[in-house]
Amino acid sequence: MQILAGTYKGRKIKSSSSFAIRPCSSRVKKSLFDILSARIDFDEVSVLDLFAGFGSLGFEALSRGAVSVCFVDQHVDALKALKATSVQLGIQNRVKIVNSDVSAFLGHATGQFDLVFCDPPYAWPDYDTLIDKIFQGKLLSEEGMLLIEHSTHLEFTNSPWYSFHRDYGMTRVTFFQH
Repeated sequence: MQILAGTYKGRKIKSSSSFAIRPCSSRVKKSLFDILSARIDFDEVSVLDLFAGFGSLGFEALSRGAVSVCFVDQHVDALKALKATSVQLGIQNRVKIVNSDVSAFLGHATGQFDLVFCDPPYAWPDYDTLIDKIFQGKLLSEEGMLLIEHSTHLEFTNSPWYSFHRDYGMTRVTFFQH
């Protein structure tokens, strides 16, 4: 796993052999950032990476100009890898790593983010509540964008914040905005 573009292009993202963490594939990540680059300017963007895993999406955003990323995960291997990558890249001052269950974090989180990545386990029981907490908790800035990676079996076209989605085999990424 490596960073695809920007300041840290080609640099490796630390990981582990844990099967409990499913990283975003390079093909999906490239496509997502192509879509995002056509819609937003990464300079000065603040990012929230929920269910961050090894941080592939958050570190990619930092490499492309994001000012900061808050990574949220509770898996020990993920937390160690996030810290190791931030140290390796020398960007600890732009990274906040939160050891927390995402639902608990969303219950007390403050601040606003311009870009929110959310990659829960595909068996996540309640995507609608997750989306509602992000929007109703005002975590997403007015011009911000939420991306959720999930199985193609789920559809969110009825959500008031649904914008569009892209499919990649059995993976779907849905984009939400105010």
